[in-house]
Amino acid sequence: MADALAPALAAPRPAWGGAAWRRVQQDALPVLTVLLCAVLAWYGAAWALNAPGAIERVLDAQAGYSAQDLFAATMAMERPLMPAPHQVLQDIHESLTEWPLESPRNLLFHVAVTAQSTLLGFAMGTGLGLLLSVLVVHSRTLDRALMPWIVASQTVPVLAIAPIVLVILGSLGFSGVAPKAVIAMYLCFFPVTVAMVQGLRSPERIEMEMLHTYAASRWQTLWCLRLPAALPFLFPALRVGVAAGLVGAMVAELPTGAQAGLGARLLTGSYYGQTVQIWSALLMSALLGLLLTAAVSLAERLVLRNRGGV
Repeated sequence: MADALAPALAAPRPAWGGAAWRRVQQDALPVLTVLLCAVLAWYGAAWALNAPGAIERVLDAQAGYSAQDLFAATMAMERPLMPAPHQVLQDIHESLTEWPLESPRNLLFHVAVTAQSTLLGFAMGTGLGLLLSVLVVHSRTLDRALMPWIVASQTVPVLAIAPIVLVILGSLGFSGVAPKAVIAMYLCFFPVTVAMVQGLRSPERIEMEMLHTYAASRWQTLWCLRLPAALPFLFPALRVGVAAGLVGAMVAELPTGAQAGLGARLLTGSYYGQTVQIWSALLMSALLGLLLTAAVSLAERLVLRNRGGV
């Protein structure tokens, strides 16, 4: 019997049972573990924060109640101080399934509005960051003149900048997506600029001298050497930039009293004390941020793989 099973046992296992499964374990298990811990901590915080309100408004202290009754009450309050995860998920499910996509009650409607401003601001910020980095690298005068102001621009809080920018652009006739995209650009361009300056300066001296011996122009050196060398620096900055742009787009929706967008959803939820609505918008913004950074990571894999970097 053992002799008959020996060939089967000696046969190579499928790829899923070997390296692929180990890779899934290495990549997925840490993420799932952290997610489970976060959910448990969330439930614990919801129970602790909602318990006083449940005792005061829901339970009958004179009749008495058990710990199970207290836990059930804290998990089912209509306006909890901190909603439980299942309440937030239920609110998101109802929003997505009970209302059409064009309805302001559908969270995807607000996600689309915020994503539009974020992507436009991200594109503008990336373009501005690339332009500034090229100017700084090729001119010592601009390096000394621009870099201190580029760094200083990030010391001003975006909450202070947003109303000023919105008022100025509004007086010039710009409304809707454009002002919010400018705020997103303000947060996007800085990491791209700093990373690309470092990346464009990363080629070795011997590589620069070799191109000089071939009489390469500055444009040829930039295109053939500096930009390829800067790609590993660019994509991490893009991931930071797109996340910062999302924050900027949401912040820009607050002082305008916008009727659409995740920032507007947060604002209306705070006005009417709808904490579940607030947390639903926060969770959707986190998912949108993960989606955008994942898209940048996918682009990074494709670009670096095509040039042999992965």
